[in-house]
Amino acid sequence: MFTGLIEDIGKIKNMQHIGGDIRLTVMIPEWTDECRLGDSVAVNGVCLTISEIKNGSLSMDVSAESVSRTTLGSLKTGSPVNLERALRLSDRLGGHLVSGHVDGIGTVVKKEMRQASWLFKIEVAETLSRYTIEKGSITVDGISLTINACGKNFFEVNIIPETGKGTTLLDKKRGDLVNIETDLIGKYIEKFLTDKGPDNLKSKSSGINMDTLIKHGFGK
Repeated sequence: MFTGLIEDIGKIKNMQHIGGDIRLTVMIPEWTDECRLGDSVAVNGVCLTISEIKNGSLSMDVSAESVSRTTLGSLKTGSPVNLERALRLSDRLGGHLVSGHVDGIGTVVKKEMRQASWLFKIEVAETLSRYTIEKGSITVDGISLTINACGKNFFEVNIIPETGKGTTLLDKKRGDLVNIETDLIGKYIEKFLTDKGPDNLKSKSSGINMDTLIKHGFGK
């Protein structure tokens, strides 16, 4: 589990293609003394497992499934990437709960300077936009952001100077692709409301329905 608060920016040292899989090596000398084999690291928002630590770099294996659902396959040697280590229970939760399991890919369709900040408009499929709400949380390339506005196939976020300096987001331009993870809670609520469960449980009600959610402030 992660928070979406980027700890550092690393650089791709090597991309080794093994069939449909990739062995990805990231240069990040400041971390290697603190990492162990098997630790989880989010790379541009994708949760990966450290398989080798050597000479100031971390190597991680990316499955064909992850390659097909994220932008990791388009990275090249020298590409900068957002990095975050797994959340410790003693840490402050400054962003929001991020699993590192990317839901899909978005496209930057607008990047506009707004005084000291930047406005990004990102186009996504309706299968993702259904989980976006104004002032809700969204993860873009591993970065926890607040949605300013959203529609049928897009959402907009504001990038403050601090976020811009500490991540790779301001390197993006119109047409670039980004990894998107929607809010975990919304997906679970949808499943609870729509999934009838096993046959032997169909007659049992969880007590959760749309009226219950509206009564407790979820919805209109």
